Amino acid sequence: MFKSNLKWLGALFIVLVLVLSACSEDDSSAEKESPNDNDDNNESKDLVIAMAADASSLDPAGSNDVPSHKVENLIYDTLVSRDLEGDLIPGLAETWDAIDEVTHEFKLRKDVKFHDGEDFNADVVKKNIERLLDSEVASSVYNKFDMIENVEVVDEYTVRIETSYPFTPIYGHLAHPGGSMVSPVLIDEDYKAMEGGAKAGTVISEKPIGTGLFKFESWNPGEEIKLVRNDDYWNEKAIVDTVTFKIIPESGTRNADLERGFVHIADPVQPNEVEEINGGSFGEVKQTSSNGMAFIGFNTEKAPFDDVRVREAVSMMINKDEIIEGVYEGFGIAAYNPLAPKIFGFSDDVKGPQYDVEGAKKLLEEAGYADGFEAEIWTNDDQQRIDAAIILQNALKEVNIDLKIEQMEFGSYLEKLRSGDHDMYILGWNPSLPDADNGLYQLFHSSDKGNTPNVMFYGDDEVDRLLDEARREADQDKRYDLYVEAQKKIVEDAPMIYLIYQENLTGVSNKITGLEISSTGMFLVEKVDFVDE
Repeated sequence: MFKSNLKWLGALFIVLVLVLSACSEDDSSAEKESPNDNDDNNESKDLVIAMAADASSLDPAGSNDVPSHKVENLIYDTLVSRDLEGDLIPGLAETWDAIDEVTHEFKLRKDVKFHDGEDFNADVVKKNIERLLDSEVASSVYNKFDMIENVEVVDEYTVRIETSYPFTPIYGHLAHPGGSMVSPVLIDEDYKAMEGGAKAGTVISEKPIGTGLFKFESWNPGEEIKLVRNDDYWNEKAIVDTVTFKIIPESGTRNADLERGFVHIADPVQPNEVEEINGGSFGEVKQTSSNGMAFIGFNTEKAPFDDVRVREAVSMMINKDEIIEGVYEGFGIAAYNPLAPKIFGFSDDVKGPQYDVEGAKKLLEEAGYADGFEAEIWTNDDQQRIDAAIILQNALKEVNIDLKIEQMEFGSYLEKLRSGDHDMYILGWNPSLPDADNGLYQLFHSSDKGNTPNVMFYGDDEVDRLLDEARREADQDKRYDLYVEAQKKIVEDAPMIYLIYQENLTGVSNKITGLEISSTGMFLVEKVDFVDE
């Protein structure tokens, strides 16, 4: 009997060991499981994108920042769209024509549905555009559509948009994310909430409804945004089932999660991280040219930078090759005028001050600053900008300019810049539309003086005239000439130092294929699929 019990206990012990061992193995594999490693052979394909910053709003009329646009781009559609090269292509409008110099007719797609089942038609276009122009809504992208005077519904799928003056870039402006079409039911709900005291866009941002490739599922602010595929999409449907935007501010954490397979896209990658990622076996850095430019601005209303000779002299003291190699690790090209090469209006013939130490000394002497002066440059807590400021600080010692660096958190930085207390500042400008109107107007037209990015407080009557005239010119060749002329006057006035035309650096996992990235940094995920392993 005793021996029989021993045998039974021994058998029980072995079974327990096997069970515990199996549990241990299951727990271990669960810990290592990446987002699409599951027992059903990747039946659910979740594309995970790690972004440095959260969206500010998912209301197209209430956001004008890149993180918001990257999410909105998958939820909504615009009347006019752009291909990978930046050329205009049909969106929700199949065709468009100019009836006269201020009237533009759009033929809309039929049988397009919003995510809530509502029909897309001409009435919806009118409702959306009128909301953009409503002073009660106070849209953050109002200035991109304020030239629109009237929207006329011709029939169910034909709409005419009339501008208050001839405005050639109107089709490009309608391709801006701010022109995204929102469900009419949601717009009505938002207005009703406003009557109750809610801020404009609150309802739309909380549960955005468009006609886009993906439908909104959830948003945990500061953590993640979840989208699901729109199986009723009017165009080619996505391959992946869901897209999850993870908010991961730390670059090192984004890269580590990319390596471990927890995310498939890490955005952005810092220049000094590219080599390490490309040297691994888990992914690579996708380099794409952008419309973005990093620059150093002068406060042109504050001495000594109210003197163009001083601005020009300081501009001549910076070696852009040193900035590109030392700060940006060679990713980007030296900038010599306000427009990146892919933007309409760019010209190789327009070049600002070149690196010339002796020339700078001569100009400072002429301006009465042969013995130098003290000044301050402001920057936010972006390491690249801090490093660029340090390089300029060291360079200016050679001409007896004592440059102090003050850095601050980004939100406070922008607010303080508008106060006008700064001498110099570092910022970036990435036009969301590849046209000189968008690239130059907000930076240099006097109507935007004192608003970021024009906290140079720069304004010039001749530049205003040229930019206004170019807006009204229908002939593209004449428009181009006007923009070149405007840029020549701008670089002559030297309100800023053009540092670098930047590149988008994006970490992409080897687990996916088919990702494309536009020059404005938008993710084109229609063809993204997972690699069979």
